[in-house]
Amino acid sequence: MKKSLTAVMYGWLSIIILLVITSMILAIFLRFTSLTNPLLNQLAMILSCLIMFISGLVSGIKAKQKGWIIGLMLSVSYSFVIYLFSYLGYGEHFSMIQWLTHLGFLIVTMIGAIFGVNIAGDRGSN
Repeated sequence: MKKSLTAVMYGWLSIIILLVITSMILAIFLRFTSLTNPLLNQLAMILSCLIMFISGLVSGIKAKQKGWIIGLMLSVSYSFVIYLFSYLGYGEHFSMIQWLTHLGFLIVTMIGAIFGVNIAGDRGSN
């Protein structure tokens, strides 16, 4: 259990670092280019999925077992925190589109964690 929680914390750390970096890059693009809002929404969605995949990968590599559970824990905790910000900050529940987006994050994070476990798998034991 401790190994799983450590892996999820590594995933959270990678989510935070990657979100800060991509937010700064997108802000620079908005300031110095003629990037439009519809393009920005699509780019943000693609980058969010990539961030969740990489974070799942990091968690799976750290956990070295049960990648789908690690990915599930990471994604559900991320969605829960986002929901808390949405509800407590703005008084709004998730819309259907947001539920589907977070379901996509769940799938992508689980796939990333499964890949991470397979990358970190013990190659020496037969």
